[in-house]
Amino acid sequence: MDSAALLDLLGNENRRRILQLLARKPCYVTEISEYLGVSPKAVIEHLRKLEEAGLIESRVDDQRRKYFHIARNVRLEVNVSPYGFASKSAYPENSSFDVTTCRHLSLDVSWEGTDELDDLLRALEDLEQLENELSLAQRWVQGRLCDVLDQISETVGAGPESRIYADLLASIRSDPKSVGKLSADIDVPREIVAELLEAMADEGIVQRTERGWELTTNA
Repeated sequence: MDSAALLDLLGNENRRRILQLLARKPCYVTEISEYLGVSPKAVIEHLRKLEEAGLIESRVDDQRRKYFHIARNVRLEVNVSPYGFASKSAYPENSSFDVTTCRHLSLDVSWEGTDELDDLLRALEDLEQLENELSLAQRWVQGRLCDVLDQISETVGAGPESRIYADLLASIRSDPKSVGKLSADIDVPREIVAELLEAMADEGIVQRTERGWELTTNA
Protein backbone atom coordinates (compact mmCIF):
# COMPACT_ATOMS: atom_id res chain seq x y z
CA MET A 1 0.00 0.00 0.00
CA ASP A 2 1.42 3.41 -0.94
CA SER A 3 1.90 6.26 1.52
CA ALA A 4 -1.16 8.26 0.47
CA ALA A 5 -3.53 5.30 0.73
CA LEU A 6 -2.09 4.22 4.07
CA LEU A 7 -2.36 7.68 5.61
CA ASP A 8 -5.90 8.06 4.26
CA LEU A 9 -6.76 4.78 5.97
CA LEU A 10 -5.34 5.96 9.28
CA GLY A 11 -6.95 9.38 8.94
CA ASN A 12 -10.08 7.91 10.49
CA GLU A 13 -10.08 8.33 14.29
CA ASN A 14 -12.03 5.14 14.94
CA ARG A 15 -9.57 3.06 12.93
CA ARG A 16 -6.70 4.55 14.92
CA ARG A 17 -8.54 3.74 18.17
CA ILE A 18 -9.08 0.18 16.98
CA LEU A 19 -5.33 -0.20 16.39
CA GLN A 20 -4.58 1.26 19.82
CA LEU A 21 -6.94 -1.27 21.40
CA LEU A 22 -5.62 -4.22 19.41
CA ALA A 23 -2.05 -3.27 20.30
CA ARG A 24 -3.00 -4.09 23.90
CA LYS A 25 -4.92 -7.31 23.34
CA PRO A 26 -6.83 -9.28 20.68
CA CYS A 27 -10.53 -8.37 20.60
CA TYR A 28 -13.72 -9.53 18.93
CA VAL A 29 -16.21 -7.25 17.21
CA THR A 30 -18.54 -6.74 20.17
CA GLU A 31 -15.65 -5.72 22.44
CA ILE A 32 -14.41 -3.20 19.88
CA SER A 33 -17.92 -1.89 19.34
CA GLU A 34 -18.39 -1.26 23.07
CA TYR A 35 -14.95 0.34 23.36
CA LEU A 36 -15.56 2.74 20.47
CA GLY A 37 -19.23 3.34 21.15
CA VAL A 38 -20.16 2.64 17.52
CA SER A 39 -22.26 -0.05 15.89
CA PRO A 40 -20.85 -3.54 15.18
CA LYS A 41 -21.60 -2.99 11.50
CA ALA A 42 -19.35 0.07 11.41
CA VAL A 43 -16.64 -1.82 13.32
CA ILE A 44 -16.75 -4.69 10.84
CA GLU A 45 -16.22 -2.26 7.96
CA HIS A 46 -13.24 -0.64 9.71
CA LEU A 47 -11.75 -4.06 10.44
CA ARG A 48 -12.21 -5.13 6.84
CA LYS A 49 -10.21 -2.15 5.58
CA LEU A 50 -7.46 -2.63 8.15
CA GLU A 51 -7.23 -6.33 7.33
CA GLU A 52 -7.07 -5.66 3.58
CA ALA A 53 -4.20 -3.25 4.24
CA GLY A 54 -2.35 -6.01 6.10
CA LEU A 55 -2.27 -4.13 9.40
CA ILE A 56 -4.39 -6.62 11.32
CA GLU A 57 -5.15 -10.34 11.21
CA SER A 58 -7.85 -12.54 12.71
CA ARG A 59 -8.27 -15.98 14.27
CA VAL A 60 -11.26 -18.01 15.45
CA ASP A 61 -11.35 -19.53 18.94
CA ASP A 62 -12.97 -22.78 20.08
CA GLN A 63 -16.33 -21.01 20.48
CA ARG A 64 -16.13 -19.84 16.85
CA ARG A 65 -15.62 -16.28 18.00
CA LYS A 66 -13.44 -14.23 15.68
CA TYR A 67 -10.63 -12.31 17.34
CA PHE A 68 -8.65 -9.53 15.64
CA HIS A 69 -5.07 -8.57 16.45
CA ILE A 70 -2.22 -6.50 15.03
CA ALA A 71 -0.41 -8.45 12.31
CA ARG A 72 2.79 -9.87 13.80
CA ASN A 73 4.97 -8.85 10.84
CA VAL A 74 3.85 -5.20 10.83
CA ARG A 75 5.71 -2.15 12.03
CA LEU A 76 4.36 1.13 10.71
CA GLU A 77 6.63 4.12 10.23
CA VAL A 78 5.81 7.49 8.67
CA ASN A 79 8.79 9.54 7.54
CA VAL A 80 8.40 13.26 6.82
CA SER A 81 11.61 15.19 6.18
CA PRO A 82 12.87 18.00 3.93
CA TYR A 83 13.85 15.31 1.42
CA GLY A 84 11.12 12.76 1.72
CA PHE A 85 7.58 11.84 2.56
CA ALA A 86 6.82 8.15 2.83
CA SER A 87 5.53 5.39 5.03
CA LYS A 88 6.72 1.86 5.61
CA SER A 89 4.11 -0.60 6.75
CA ALA A 90 5.71 -4.05 6.65
CA TYR A 91 8.72 -5.32 8.53
CA PRO A 92 8.89 -9.12 8.14
CA GLU A 93 9.48 -10.77 11.47
CA ASN A 94 12.89 -12.38 11.82
CA SER A 95 13.83 -12.74 15.47
CA SER A 96 16.50 -15.31 14.56
CA PHE A 97 18.47 -12.84 12.42
CA ASP A 98 21.97 -12.28 13.79
CA VAL A 99 22.17 -8.49 14.02
CA THR A 100 25.84 -8.68 15.04
CA THR A 101 26.71 -9.73 11.48
CA CYS A 102 25.70 -6.30 10.16
CA ARG A 103 28.64 -4.19 9.04
CA HIS A 104 29.53 -1.31 11.40
CA LEU A 105 27.19 -2.69 14.03
CA SER A 106 28.33 -4.28 17.26
CA LEU A 107 25.62 -4.75 19.86
CA ASP A 108 25.22 -7.00 22.85
CA VAL A 109 21.89 -8.55 21.93
CA SER A 110 22.56 -12.15 22.90
CA TRP A 111 19.54 -13.74 24.52
CA GLU A 112 18.48 -17.31 25.08
CA GLY A 113 14.84 -18.28 25.41
CA THR A 114 13.79 -18.80 29.02
CA ASP A 115 10.74 -19.13 31.19
CA GLU A 116 12.32 -17.27 34.11
CA LEU A 117 10.47 -14.01 34.74
CA ASP A 118 13.58 -12.16 35.97
CA ASP A 119 15.48 -13.07 32.80
CA LEU A 120 12.56 -12.02 30.63
CA LEU A 121 12.27 -8.66 32.37
CA ARG A 122 16.01 -8.04 31.96
CA ALA A 123 15.75 -8.94 28.27
CA LEU A 124 12.83 -6.52 27.92
CA GLU A 125 14.85 -3.73 29.54
CA ASP A 126 17.84 -4.42 27.26
CA LEU A 127 15.67 -4.38 24.15
CA GLU A 128 13.93 -1.15 25.18
CA GLN A 129 17.33 0.45 25.68
CA LEU A 130 18.47 -0.82 22.29
CA GLU A 131 15.31 0.53 20.67
CA ASN A 132 16.03 3.95 22.18
CA GLU A 133 19.63 3.90 20.96
CA LEU A 134 18.56 2.91 17.46
CA SER A 135 16.06 5.76 17.45
CA LEU A 136 18.84 8.21 18.31
CA ALA A 137 21.03 6.71 15.58
CA GLN A 138 18.18 7.07 13.10
CA ARG A 139 17.85 10.76 13.96
CA TRP A 140 21.59 11.22 13.41
CA VAL A 141 21.43 9.47 10.02
CA GLN A 142 18.46 11.62 8.97
CA GLY A 143 20.38 14.77 9.84
CA ARG A 144 23.43 13.65 7.88
CA LEU A 145 21.27 12.70 4.90
CA CYS A 146 19.76 16.18 4.80
CA ASP A 147 23.21 17.77 5.09
CA VAL A 148 24.62 15.71 2.22
CA LEU A 149 21.61 16.31 -0.02
CA ASP A 150 21.81 20.04 0.69
CA GLN A 151 25.47 20.00 -0.33
CA ILE A 152 24.64 18.11 -3.54
CA SER A 153 22.06 20.75 -4.47
CA GLU A 154 24.50 23.55 -3.71
CA THR A 155 27.26 21.83 -5.71
CA VAL A 156 25.13 21.82 -8.85
CA GLY A 157 24.24 25.46 -8.27
CA ALA A 158 20.64 24.85 -7.30
CA GLY A 159 20.78 25.74 -3.63
CA PRO A 160 18.93 23.96 -0.85
CA GLU A 161 15.60 25.43 -1.97
CA SER A 162 15.71 23.24 -5.12
CA ARG A 163 16.31 19.83 -3.60
CA ILE A 164 14.78 18.10 -6.57
CA TYR A 165 18.22 18.26 -8.23
CA ALA A 166 19.63 16.04 -5.51
CA ASP A 167 16.78 13.58 -5.97
CA LEU A 168 17.49 13.34 -9.70
CA LEU A 169 21.22 12.82 -9.23
CA ALA A 170 20.65 10.22 -6.53
CA SER A 171 18.27 8.36 -8.84
CA ILE A 172 20.75 8.08 -11.72
CA ARG A 173 23.94 7.60 -9.70
CA SER A 174 23.93 3.83 -10.28
CA ASP A 175 22.16 3.24 -13.59
CA PRO A 176 21.16 5.36 -16.59
CA LYS A 177 17.42 6.08 -16.68
CA SER A 178 14.88 7.52 -19.04
CA VAL A 179 12.91 10.67 -18.30
CA GLY A 180 9.84 8.52 -17.68
CA LYS A 181 11.63 6.29 -15.18
CA LEU A 182 13.10 9.28 -13.36
CA SER A 183 9.70 10.93 -13.26
CA ALA A 184 8.25 7.84 -11.59
CA ASP A 185 11.20 7.49 -9.20
CA ILE A 186 10.99 10.99 -7.74
CA ASP A 187 7.26 11.56 -8.38
CA VAL A 188 7.72 14.71 -10.47
CA PRO A 189 6.05 15.45 -13.86
CA ARG A 190 8.04 14.39 -16.92
CA GLU A 191 8.16 17.94 -18.28
CA ILE A 192 9.88 19.27 -15.15
CA VAL A 193 12.30 16.34 -15.04
CA ALA A 194 13.25 16.88 -18.70
CA GLU A 195 13.81 20.59 -18.11
CA LEU A 196 16.02 20.02 -15.09
CA LEU A 197 18.07 17.37 -16.88
CA GLU A 198 18.69 19.70 -19.80
CA ALA A 199 19.81 22.42 -17.38
CA MET A 200 22.26 20.06 -15.68
CA ALA A 201 23.46 18.81 -19.07
CA ASP A 202 24.36 22.40 -20.00
CA GLU A 203 26.50 22.50 -16.85
CA GLY A 204 28.21 19.22 -17.78
CA ILE A 205 26.80 17.35 -14.80
CA VAL A 206 24.67 14.80 -16.68
CA GLN A 207 24.51 13.55 -20.23
CA ARG A 208 22.01 11.73 -22.41
CA THR A 209 23.22 8.48 -23.93
CA GLU A 210 21.63 5.54 -25.71
CA ARG A 211 21.06 3.95 -22.32
CA GLY A 212 19.34 7.00 -20.89
CA TRP A 213 20.37 9.92 -18.69
CA GLU A 214 23.51 9.37 -16.61
CA LEU A 215 26.19 11.24 -14.73
CA THR A 216 29.09 12.53 -16.79
CA THR A 217 32.47 10.99 -16.11
CA ASN A 218 33.77 14.19 -14.47
CA ALA A 219 30.65 14.87 -12.38
